[in-house]
Amino acid sequence: MKTTILLIVLALGITNLNAQDTAKTNPLTISGYAEVYYRFDFGTPANHERPSFFYSYNRHNEANLNLGFVKANYTTDKIRGNVALMAGTYPEYNLAAEQGLLKNIFEANVGFKISKNKNLWIDAGIMPSHIGFESAIGKDCWNLTRSLLAENSPYYESGIKFGYTSDNQKIYFAAMYLNGWQRIQRIPGNQTPSFGTQLSYKPNSKITLNWSTFSGNDLPDSLRQNRIFNNFFGQFQLTEKFGLIAGFDVGLQQIKKDTNAYNNWYSPVIILQYKLSDKIRIAARGEYYSDEKGVIIVTGTTHGFKTMGYSLNMDYTIQENALWRIEARGLTSEDKIFIMDNIPSNQNYFITTAFAISF
Repeated sequence: MKTTILLIVLALGITNLNAQDTAKTNPLTISGYAEVYYRFDFGTPANHERPSFFYSYNRHNEANLNLGFVKANYTTDKIRGNVALMAGTYPEYNLAAEQGLLKNIFEANVGFKISKNKNLWIDAGIMPSHIGFESAIGKDCWNLTRSLLAENSPYYESGIKFGYTSDNQKIYFAAMYLNGWQRIQRIPGNQTPSFGTQLSYKPNSKITLNWSTFSGNDLPDSLRQNRIFNNFFGQFQLTEKFGLIAGFDVGLQQIKKDTNAYNNWYSPVIILQYKLSDKIRIAARGEYYSDEKGVIIVTGTTHGFKTMGYSLNMDYTIQENALWRIEARGLTSEDKIFIMDNIPSNQNYFITTAFAISF
């Protein structure tokens, strides 16, 4: 960790030294992002950890860093690449299964254009996930905290991607060979290939429609259970002030090896955003996550994870690259999977505030 922090400090110094001299034609750009937060969970967990199905903003009653990274991007007409090192509670928990310094890699990939006349690229390495409308970068998301479906589907992936963008920029299609379900390294004993696809359609600047998939096995081959996953979402700018996102995840996984029986999970979400002014916007979210058999979220209870969520947040843009946010959120589950006043409860409430800056 000390090595990573030193690298970040050095990169920040390089950024400051070269910011004034960087020409628009320079293919190399250095950027950065940092988001600090404070969260209070009314269940007051003694170990300060939120439930295990949360991977972002998951420390209770602490001022902490969720995500901070420094990124170098190199782009020309035919070659591109990204390297980003990160720190914070997001990589600490979300990349807990990765080894050593891999936990601190946010991105590390290279790409080559493979067609003279078409926008067709091949990229390889560690990349942001092709699934969903939310990412680890808070400022790019309508809500302060991530939806249940985003927290429990891949944030990142490692592999090879073939991507195509149509000449009119309305259609994007990608096909991927992946190391697994949110994996940089394969798990021991797994030689099974995993695959992903993404199809996006933007008929105009106000509408985005997306369908992403994953297919593969995330267990050792001796226990192989095929997983099939679909993510659908639509993002709509209804008026100048109103925006809407509707999403739906559904997945299937074999109950055991060499069987045609499958368990399933699914999650719908809807988010409505309203811009009060150029600096202030609010967003309301309603969501539901059902995983009765514990494929993704294991509870050990009778009905598994069947949870409804709702939240309301307000964002204030301090300046173009600085954002302050506050959010109140509640969860209600069919079983008593939470702790309130030191006793099991089917409800959980928490408040989060965060400050994000990019450069």
